[in-house]
Amino acid sequence: MNNFELLQAKARQGDAESQFQLGLRYDNADDVPRDPVAAANWYRFASEQGHGLAQFHLGLMFHAGDVGFERDDTVAIKWFGQAAEQGVADAQFNLGLMYYNAEGVVQSDGDAFRWFQAAADQGHAKAQFNLGVLYANGHGIEQDCSAAYKLWLIAVMQGDANANANIGMMRAKLSADEADIAQAAAVEWFNQQQS
Repeated sequence: MNNFELLQAKARQGDAESQFQLGLRYDNADDVPRDPVAAANWYRFASEQGHGLAQFHLGLMFHAGDVGFERDDTVAIKWFGQAAEQGVADAQFNLGLMYYNAEGVVQSDGDAFRWFQAAADQGHAKAQFNLGVLYANGHGIEQDCSAAYKLWLIAVMQGDANANANIGMMRAKLSADEADIAQAAAVEWFNQQQS
């Protein structure tokens, strides 16, 4: 029996991780032809057992309207929400985007803030950038240019191009002392993550 057959056997026996891995194989055409329907079925089996990454991937499929699927933001929200509650940073980020953009839910800067913050706390650079946008514009939170600058600096240190493109504009809104304090806090956060 080869690795794929072993994976299938475990998945059929109900092993959630194997179901997720099989879903990934079909989703990414990894040694098998791409089959979004098969991928979604395996993701769903694992998701129903509480597998956070499978829930996230299933949410992505419904949000994208992948081949063989109609886009369904309500279903995407359901799966992103379950994965986000389990601490999956990518799901938290996507859920934040959906609340910010009113995709499948009523627009809510407060909920967008909550989910961007949860993902940002885990080091998710895009969430840090988006959280900085909320602080910069005072959406869902009181406007705080220092907080936005700090978050964008952290995102830049992690290679986020959007933050890099906007950092100078935010820096210009701060005094030298405010910028120095925000920069020191960003460096401290980044260094803690590296250790």
